Amino acid sequence: MTSHVRTALISTAGHCKVACGFCFRADRAHGFLDTATYTRTLSRLKETGVEGVCLTGGEPTHHPQLQQLVRLAHQFGMSVSMVTSARTISEVTALSQVARLLANVTVSADSQGAMLLGRTTRTAASGIDTLRAISTETRILHVTCWNLSDRECQDLAAQVGEAGVEAQFSPVVLDECTLHRSGTSVQDYLAQQHLDADELSRHFHLSDRYQDYLGELRALQLAEAGGERWSCRSATAYVSADGRIRRCPYGQASVSAHAPRSAISDFLTAEARDRVTPDCAAICRAPATSDDDSSLCPTPV
Repeated sequence: MTSHVRTALISTAGHCKVACGFCFRADRAHGFLDTATYTRTLSRLKETGVEGVCLTGGEPTHHPQLQQLVRLAHQFGMSVSMVTSARTISEVTALSQVARLLANVTVSADSQGAMLLGRTTRTAASGIDTLRAISTETRILHVTCWNLSDRECQDLAAQVGEAGVEAQFSPVVLDECTLHRSGTSVQDYLAQQHLDADELSRHFHLSDRYQDYLGELRALQLAEAGGERWSCRSATAYVSADGRIRRCPYGQASVSAHAPRSAISDFLTAEARDRVTPDCAAICRAPATSDDDSSLCPTPV
């Protein structure tokens, strides 16, 4: 049974300078989502009951009409959030100009091991500096984790507590090619995810959903050898920068934002045909219940 689509993840730009080695994005191209396509997409999503959008990228702060994108969503009665890697002066300035209009801002960062693995420079400290510079009520640091140490977790907990921001975590997700290139076996990779969770749990409260997610990743990774994968359960649609609407960033089935409204409505309300993979498992989860907080919050320091 499919989940009703309540939110949409919108790629505002087809490119990103960070180019993480473990990036989950399924589509990469040059150019930005144009406002005419975006406006039409919002109208069609609203008609099917979508209540909020999350602007992502590439890097959303690079979009030349970012303020207009946020205001247009509000005109349709939708809440707006953003996921960003903003670090430069120009990026943080663009973010701060719309921050008061956003329900929440999530700034992406990587652990030391993840930076080495993905060849990035998105430190947690620089992410917290970005969050300090904006006025959004809910500010979240999202850290992609790999090969954590107790000292790194201890320092991170202190930084998060001092800044007064929320923290969320996710394990690095590697495909078969990346695993082979890094010389890591599937079993060692899965074991490292659990070791990192153990390190985090000494300094942060990890929800039951996080532990469940690790179990799902293990089942999905082992299913790559030929086991059965379950159908998409996500309540979040995905809109690519070229105006294609999918039930999943990695989904094969899609519909154009310029298609007739009946075609878009049928696509978003029909049972999802996509199967969950390790790449999209973080997005493709059953909706949280009212008493099941999916966020991962630091313990008091």
